[in-house]
Amino acid sequence: MIDITLENFETDLLATSAQVPVLLDIWAPWCGPCKTLGPVLERLEEAYGGRFILAKLNADEQPEIAGQLSQMFGVRSIPFCVMFTGGQPVDGFVGALPEAQIREFLAKHVPGEDELEAEAEAQEAEQLAADGQVDDAIARLQDAIAKDPANDEARFELIKLLLAEGAADEAQAVYEPIAPRATGPLAEQRVAAFGRYIEALQKARQGRSPSELAEAIAANKRDFAARFELAQIFFAAGQFTQAMDELLEIIMRDKAWQDEAARKTYVAILEVMTKPQPKQAPAGKPVAGAPGAAEKPKLEIAGKVEVAAADPVIDQYRRKLSMALF
Repeated sequence: MIDITLENFETDLLATSAQVPVLLDIWAPWCGPCKTLGPVLERLEEAYGGRFILAKLNADEQPEIAGQLSQMFGVRSIPFCVMFTGGQPVDGFVGALPEAQIREFLAKHVPGEDELEAEAEAQEAEQLAADGQVDDAIARLQDAIAKDPANDEARFELIKLLLAEGAADEAQAVYEPIAPRATGPLAEQRVAAFGRYIEALQKARQGRSPSELAEAIAANKRDFAARFELAQIFFAAGQFTQAMDELLEIIMRDKAWQDEAARKTYVAILEVMTKPQPKQAPAGKPVAGAPGAAEKPKLEIAGKVEVAAADPVIDQYRRKLSMALF
């Protein structure tokens, strides 16, 4: 449990919530219900074993923070609890709720033990794969997905490893549970991209050899079918830039070919190459305090989104596509 003030709000609450959910309990010494709620929250923090952190804020001593949060949520009474995740206030509740109701609230924001174990295994798998221990990495990711089927990034990493091993059927089986999310009016681009990745390997097995395709292209540079087939082979082999180079040749000559198949596959490759955004992290700006008062940090309730460092290859190929299209 941590006590929050204006001085440590950013470092001890926002920054911490970028890594683990933080429940802020806004209370006051004169508030009877606050005295009832406080011990319940402290017991729950201990029972959850670090899956969330409890923070306390005395509304009488820290009116700036309490006032802004109350205004943000339209609340005028205490006890008032606010859940912070990813450096942002995302939800809250008012009053000394029974423990069962608080657990229901926490269930919406606090990861379960299986989710945490799955995330740890996914991180272990990444290191194992980097060390060349692919079979062990695959086993870790399979276990992670079994524990937390909603862990999309573990699923995508497993698909990548399986495709690198040429295991298209196994990759397809891993993909099937999320495949419906790749179609329809709310289709998810990243899910659709991995569907195209699997399809590329399946088609690469059925077509002509790279040497045959190269001969066909040399004989006719507008043989888009051959170029697309060669791009699929490169895509399936993880040779992403070579695949996009072939697709660009099609896009520059005929953007609409085969219902924009070249552009759609190019975009899918960029999506497969792109790492997911990191969690949000806060970054405040110090400003002057009230006239005559010592300078102090201004309260910024929400953190800033940390943007992942740009990948120069991805940026280069995004620019190439933009130039080819316009």
